[in-house]
Amino acid sequence: MRAWQGRFEQLSIQTADTWAPAIDIYETAAAYIVTAEVPGVTREQIELGLEASRLTLRGQRVEQPVADGAAHFHQIERSYGAFSRTFEFADRIDVEHVVADLANGILTVTLPKMPPAPSRRIEIS
Repeated sequence: MRAWQGRFEQLSIQTADTWAPAIDIYETAAAYIVTAEVPGVTREQIELGLEASRLTLRGQRVEQPVADGAAHFHQIERSYGAFSRTFEFADRIDVEHVVADLANGILTVTLPKMPPAPSRRIEIS
């Protein structure tokens, strides 16, 4: 059901000026890992924001100019423009140790979970 919802949201937000990269999210015992397909997008065109346990991924893929400006396109399938995706996680994130890497058109963001607070015994007076 979530997959269908995600596809519906992706289709509903795409216009001529926007697109949404394909995203995979998985969890290990220690972290959440988010991977995004962003071919043609440079590090400088990506912005990551983290507030509490909410990650926002924003960026822009710029259309490559045609050399002489007088090209006649026969087919256009690639999307260009701005994108923004936000994800909220169940666990608190260790903001100081988040790592992001961009390689071969894949952005990988590792979000370590905060360790659980130690339990304590409360004395009754």
